Amino acid sequence: MLRSLARLSVLPVLVGLLAAPAQARESLGLYGTWGAFRDPLIPRCYAIAMADPSQMKRDYQPYAAIGTWPRRGARSQVHLRLSRQLAANAPVTLRIGGRRIVLTAGAGDAWPRDASGNAAIIAAMRSAPSMTVNARDARGRPFSNTWSLAGAASAMDAALIGCARLR
Repeated sequence: MLRSLARLSVLPVLVGLLAAPAQARESLGLYGTWGAFRDPLIPRCYAIAMADPSQMKRDYQPYAAIGTWPRRGARSQVHLRLSRQLAANAPVTLRIGGRRIVLTAGAGDAWPRDASGNAAIIAAMRSAPSMTVNARDARGRPFSNTWSLAGAASAMDAALIGCARLR
């Protein structure tokens, strides 16, 4: 419970990284370790969660976001902000629900290579207990970030419903 509260207390900071002016953002709810938000001025909706705490040195605050942009026709797009600056051309792998999915990456971010990879991740997030990214940082050291998926399905659904009528 404390770990969840600690993560949620930093959630507004993460939302600020992704959002337009604070007054434009609307909360759609908190679900386990995940939150759902809507920015009607953009318009977009997203589910977001911080990575599990780690004792490792970090360059960035790691989070996972699943975004929908109605005007672009983009739904449930996976984006991961990792805790470290990535090594150039180093592979980044997501482990989720017994699967390993190779991601595209740049700087400190990662995302699926294509629509089928994105769909596989979204489907696995609905039933897996957690997901972990493994990569190498700019100094060549291996690192990982893990996200609990408790509440992820509900937050993703809330984000989709929140943008269903926005155009």
